[in-house]
Amino acid sequence: MYIYNVTINIEDSSHDEWLVWMETHIGDVLNTGKFTSAKLTEVLAENESGRTYSVQYSANSREDLDNYYQFHGDKLRLEAVQKFGNKMLAFRTELKLIKEFYPINTSN
Repeated sequence: MYIYNVTINIEDSSHDEWLVWMETHIGDVLNTGKFTSAKLTEVLAENESGRTYSVQYSANSREDLDNYYQFHGDKLRLEAVQKFGNKMLAFRTELKLIKEFYPINTSN
């Protein structure tokens, strides 16, 4: 599995509008058919300006992620830039899941 992580800092003046818009935007990204799920999280850190969030999109394969970039990524990124401009700063990272670990049930 691959994780496409987008970290966004949004200015306080646009925060509420952005948060509502993000629900639609995440749905649009998922509707490309290239991701199986998404998580929206708030980064718990003190910020002097705005608030920071992370959106983690899960893809089954590298091919799905590459197809997203090739056919959908630019258009969806441009929508955010057009709507929020310099009120928002985003950077992207890719993660490859190596292994997941879970607690072992030790109660008898």
